[in-house]
Amino acid sequence: MEVRNCKKCGKIFRYDGINKICRECRSAEVDEFKKVREYLYANPGATVQIVSDETEVSTKKIFRYLREGRIELIDKHGNGILECERCGGHIKSGRYCEKCKAELQKELQGAVRKKSPIEKAIPMGTKSKKMYTANRKR
Repeated sequence: MEVRNCKKCGKIFRYDGINKICRECRSAEVDEFKKVREYLYANPGATVQIVSDETEVSTKKIFRYLREGRIELIDKHGNGILECERCGGHIKSGRYCEKCKAELQKELQGAVRKKSPIEKAIPMGTKSKKMYTANRKR
C-alpha cells in the first residue's frame, strides 16, 4: 500500500496508482463537472465565462473538460477558443483536429510495424543458434 499527499488539499491518502488526489477531492471534482454539464444541458451555447460565473467552476477547469473531450463547443469551428495542438486549426473539443488525429494514428501504426535496426541487419536464416554471455568469467 502506497501512501501519498493529495495534490489538491495535501491530505494523506492511499494511492491507487491512478488518481493523484484524495477521494474527497475527487468527489468534489465530480460534483463540479456535473454542475457544468447540467448547466450546459439547460443552456446550450453558453460561453465559457458565463458557465463559469453561473456554476462557480473556474474557467481553467472548464477548458480542461474541453481538452479532455468531456464537453464540446456547439459552434462548428469552435469559435477559435480551442486550437489543435499540432496544426493550430479550430476544434470543438480534445487536443487535435480529426485530420491530425488520423495522421498521428497512421504514424504510430507505421512506427509499430517498423523493424528494429538489429532485425534489419541480420537476414533471416543466418542467425547463429549459439548463445553467448557478456563478460564471461574464465
